[in-house]
Amino acid sequence: MLYAVIMAGGSGTRFWPASRKMKPKQLLSLAGDRTMIQATSDRLTGLVPIDRQWIVTNRNLVEPIAEQLPAMPKANLIGEPAKRDTAPCIGLAAALIQRQDPDAIMAVMPSDHVIQTSDQFSEAIAAAEQLVLQDPERIVTFGIKPTYPAESFGYIQRGDAVTTADGPKAFAVAEFREKPDQQTAAEYLASGRYYWNSGIFVWKASTILDALRSRQPDMYSHLQAIADSIGTAEYAETLDREFTAIEGTSIDYAVMESYPNVVVIEAPFGWDDVGSWQSLGRLHPSDPQGNTVVGKHLGIDTTGSIIFGSPDHTIVTIGVEDLIVVQTKDATLVAPKSAEERVREVVKRLQESGQTDCL
Repeated sequence: MLYAVIMAGGSGTRFWPASRKMKPKQLLSLAGDRTMIQATSDRLTGLVPIDRQWIVTNRNLVEPIAEQLPAMPKANLIGEPAKRDTAPCIGLAAALIQRQDPDAIMAVMPSDHVIQTSDQFSEAIAAAEQLVLQDPERIVTFGIKPTYPAESFGYIQRGDAVTTADGPKAFAVAEFREKPDQQTAAEYLASGRYYWNSGIFVWKASTILDALRSRQPDMYSHLQAIADSIGTAEYAETLDREFTAIEGTSIDYAVMESYPNVVVIEAPFGWDDVGSWQSLGRLHPSDPQGNTVVGKHLGIDTTGSIIFGSPDHTIVTIGVEDLIVVQTKDATLVAPKSAEERVREVVKRLQESGQTDCL
């Protein structure tokens, strides 16, 4: 049976000041009327019912997410007691789901991606499920066909084609590559044999747990201790103790880069990882001056800017170009587009100065 695991523990600091500790990026409406986590759950409609959708998140976000997804069983909302990266997150979900269904297949995905073609997404996940059913020890991931030489993504090099029925193209994975420099990224793009790593996976719960047991035995022992305590009075205490004791690492480092049986499906769906404020320029139409506006804005001699604000607050800009302007009820950000990576620095400095009311 197919289950979905939505990873929702990110802090979204590059989207400050809209993204906050108790309302990070995945709980914001950046690409439509629904929040990003609502859209992720919506996308699974008809493929994985809500009672087989699981969310792993920061413990502090369990209640805010429950409010946004009231139909999801509360037991399916897993609150991590500490931030430990994607491998422990995925391993914990796999251990809990396998206790419920030993034959479970998991579709794992981030909560903060924009996927514009839900039907094609469903078809691709279904195709991945079939590949796993054909070979239960297989791990399937999804590669995004690159459109420019991005330096901010990891890459997947494809190998030989995998024979499948009609549907998305699938290939054996030759190698995972780290984020490249500009020249290497251009070479990857020109070769036509590389994909952006989407961070979306399909596998059997038992398979990923076996992979963690052989490659990350210490992590696996902590996860098994948690799983063994399910249904006991000691579960909450065990989760806190054992999960916090795990040394965090990504699923790519923990398993993917060394696993011998990985298949990549060429994603047939539109995808955007919404990594920074400039992403809004890809998700919303621009005005004739090249500005992307979410909210109320009056621009005079304003070009190429990202403007984000509340619907009841007018932002006015005069004689500016290539700016990011973000207004919230208690903070305002103004920065050149070229400095958008430094937004995370703002969060760090606010923390260091004790201005936690803005975090």
